[in-house]
Amino acid sequence: MAFLTRSSTLLKVTPTLKFRLFCDAAVDIGKKGLVLGVFKENKTLVLTSTAKRYNQQTQNKLQKQVELAEGVLKQGKTVVFWGLDGNSEYDAVAVVALNKPSKGFNKSEQLNEELDTVRTKAADGCRVLKNLGFRKIFVESFGHAEAAAEGSILSTWRFQSFKTKKDAPLTISLYPEVNPNADDENTLWNRGVTKASSQNIARRLADCPSNHMTPRIFAEEVTNLFKSSNVNVQIYDKEWAEKQKMGAFLSVTKGSVEPPVFLEITYFGSDKETQPIVLIGKGVTFDSGGISLKPPSNMDEMRADMGGAASLIGTLNAVAQFKFPINLKVLIPLCENMPSGTAIKPGDVIFAKNGKSICVDNTDAEGRLILADALCYSETLNPKFVVDVATLTGAIRIALGNVAAGVFTNDDELYEVLKEAGSNCGDRVWRMPLWSHFSKQVTEHAAYDINNMGKGKGGGSCVAAAFLKEFAPKGKKWMHLDIAGVMGPSDDTPYLSKGMTGRPTRTLIEFLNLVSNK
Repeated sequence: MAFLTRSSTLLKVTPTLKFRLFCDAAVDIGKKGLVLGVFKENKTLVLTSTAKRYNQQTQNKLQKQVELAEGVLKQGKTVVFWGLDGNSEYDAVAVVALNKPSKGFNKSEQLNEELDTVRTKAADGCRVLKNLGFRKIFVESFGHAEAAAEGSILSTWRFQSFKTKKDAPLTISLYPEVNPNADDENTLWNRGVTKASSQNIARRLADCPSNHMTPRIFAEEVTNLFKSSNVNVQIYDKEWAEKQKMGAFLSVTKGSVEPPVFLEITYFGSDKETQPIVLIGKGVTFDSGGISLKPPSNMDEMRADMGGAASLIGTLNAVAQFKFPINLKVLIPLCENMPSGTAIKPGDVIFAKNGKSICVDNTDAEGRLILADALCYSETLNPKFVVDVATLTGAIRIALGNVAAGVFTNDDELYEVLKEAGSNCGDRVWRMPLWSHFSKQVTEHAAYDINNMGKGKGGGSCVAAAFLKEFAPKGKKWMHLDIAGVMGPSDDTPYLSKGMTGRPTRTLIEFLNLVSNK
């Protein structure tokens, strides 16, 4: 029996037992692995109910090994035990230590810590077994099957579209529960798998290099994804946008040889006469900054400047599978922002769909321009409410880091529902001010209606939101999510591998679920 150490030092515990802490080197060992848990309670480790059942199958071997490894488990490290199962059903068992089971919602952190711990620990166990060569992994529910599935599926996925030698196929399943609620556990597990897989769709779209994810290719990907579902994808071209008088959107596209695309995606889960919820996603498939060129450092990350659009596609994938009883319209303006002889220049004045004139002081503030026309178009759809999602400002990353998306809204109730969804999903949001102070900065100009940068200093995210407010449908509930801080690349989210995050896909799914049940 053994568990691996990063230093690979073998420690003798008894004359017949050696154990090591997990290391990164993959080893091909057997067929199936199992992830089980123990709770840290009253300074002792207590097996979960599922682990107790497995312990009986091993004639108490699991309990004995956990006691021997107690000090390491209390440090929060994952322990792998070999050969506990006499029938060799599971070649290895990864044991993770969770907090006291009663630990739940932390108001000061605005986080359901119990659910997030389950995600993190399920992720730890799955990653250990995956890196050891296992391709069939079973995970216990830890009392929260949906969260366990999310952590398991999110943590073991990685972007490999352009690898010539990809990882072998991996299957992760719920360890069969023996209790009166087993059917419910399976349902919740499958729900978590769908939500995590939908976020992985967003991660793949966002991480794809921009030469392989142009506006046209993005539209093709979306069409293929939904071709067998009850989702209708309508693809509009440049000529359509011109007829719609989308001068703000088209101004951004002028510098690129890639033609723009505008997607209108429709999902009917209710009576067709019911007002749709409109979701708008920023779809800049590469953002160089245009004439206001970005610094070269990390510019490659701007392949994910369509992270808002990607997260909405992931969200819609889950909505269609869950068959939420709502109607949805998803609007995605797609383009590149590139410098060239035909590109829009700083100081140029353009006109949006609603006729307002805009002075473009900075061509790198392009996301708000394409969203402006999409917001104007949303008004023609008689929306129940409108939510736009965009990697809009670097300022939001300065304000909130990569912990939470910034939210600006004219409706308290909408925000409270979104906040609840984010707290339960472990993908939090935080409300920012939408004050007239910022509106004045973008609107009080003598020569034109609006400036895309404003005339004040600081508060860049608030200024951008104030700009969008000028184009939001009048008299309608509206919410803007600035996700530039959470788009990635991530290397410190416990259950996400490095790369683009696909956030806040699960939060949006849960938000729509809560809205549909109200």
